[in-house]
Amino acid sequence: MSSPLKSSNPSGPGGPKPSAPGPEPAAGPGSRGSGAKLSLVQASRGASNAAAAATASQAWRGPAPAIPRPNQAAKPEPGPAATPPLRLLPSPSSAASASVDSPAAPAHPRGWRQQQRLWRLLWSDCPGIGVMRLAQLERAFPDPGAAWRASPQQLAQATGWPPSLLQEVQNHQQRWGATPLPQLQAQFRGGRGVLLRGDGRWPEALDSLSRPPLWLHWRGRGSLWPLLARRQAIAVVGTRHPSDHGLRLARQIGAQLAAHGWPVVSGLAEGIDAAAHRGCLEHQGAPVAVLGTPLERVYPRHHELLQRQVGERGLLVSEWAADARTHPGHFASRNRLLVALAAAVVVVECPSGSGALHSAELAWSQGLPLWSVPADSDRPSAQGSNRLLVRGATPLLQPADLTDQLGPGPLSRAHHPNNGGAAARWVSLPGRQARLLAALGRGASLEELNQTWTHGTPSLLSSLLQLELAGLIEAEPGLRWRRR
Repeated sequence: MSSPLKSSNPSGPGGPKPSAPGPEPAAGPGSRGSGAKLSLVQASRGASNAAAAATASQAWRGPAPAIPRPNQAAKPEPGPAATPPLRLLPSPSSAASASVDSPAAPAHPRGWRQQQRLWRLLWSDCPGIGVMRLAQLERAFPDPGAAWRASPQQLAQATGWPPSLLQEVQNHQQRWGATPLPQLQAQFRGGRGVLLRGDGRWPEALDSLSRPPLWLHWRGRGSLWPLLARRQAIAVVGTRHPSDHGLRLARQIGAQLAAHGWPVVSGLAEGIDAAAHRGCLEHQGAPVAVLGTPLERVYPRHHELLQRQVGERGLLVSEWAADARTHPGHFASRNRLLVALAAAVVVVECPSGSGALHSAELAWSQGLPLWSVPADSDRPSAQGSNRLLVRGATPLLQPADLTDQLGPGPLSRAHHPNNGGAAARWVSLPGRQARLLAALGRGASLEELNQTWTHGTPSLLSSLLQLELAGLIEAEPGLRWRRR
């Protein structure tokens, strides 16, 4: 999903980051997996997790609560494999669901004061500073103001940074001056529209990536961030040059998800991405577009109206500051972000070598459910997505099949009937699910539930998934579930 674009020069103290002086150290384990075959009906065979750990220091904010990443059952590849606890989807936290458009400043965890947040924003804007180097700086200087006042010699002694980076830091300090926070407060509107590592609504799944973003610039419905932090959205991806059939299916899938209360995450690229967003908008849904450019830039140019509509009724997200240079690789790197915000991924149509296949690999490596739409075997634009079916992706024949498996989304009335909380959701459950919830008691294993469930394991797993989405149950180690 890359496209050649001409670079533009950065400008202004809060603008883009030029090329970093020297490579940023790796932030953690890789995020591409071996493509283990996954399906909802294979859950009893075991699960495979992406091993990942957040690497940034907590020195300026204290520990943040970890949000469990979803795991999906996997068909084991040859060789020994452990069977970790199965979590079909992350359990919703106590944060309120999005229902009101409220683009307020990001919520802060305890101890995360606005001044500390501005210091992190300032250092995140420094050329050459990435996640690992920022963590290194925070460990060396618990007082962020002291770090800003430090001389190059003091920084070198405390961090071991190379001279080229120290020169970039010195230029950054001179550009902002000795008292940078008032100017920063004005230029970034107090940090509104920027989500930082450490903010209460920061999606913890981003920290598991091999290259986590330092920040996310956003525009639109800030009330959607709690859902994205819990990965309560569905990613829809595919080629920029689809067939008419692929375009039609993508639009129908976006509409189906919107009608059932699911935010639709995609890249706002030409083709499948744009069709999914349009279908979502047509049914008053919540589209979430992860861009490969700064928010202020529209690419392709004829998407100006579509991008504005997504920003008004959904959410635009980018890891690139205003005026940042745009490189072809940015369009591929956004795939890791949109997958980290999603509970499942749907590949509508893509050829071999498409960036959508990178999204599929990321989904597999993170244990997410993966669907692929079958197409004619001789259609070049579907060679890649058809190959996913051979490798074990779940075939998606009709858009309704997707929502039948997922159940009601976090924005649907069925998910929050009359805002009555868990009790109201329990009362509104279908008979099978209500009986299953009662059978859980204080907790039960998959084997124990199968003894009383007469509709087969696939149906049991689907019902467990829908109960997790409703926030009524949560998974425990050993293929066990309990009521929340």
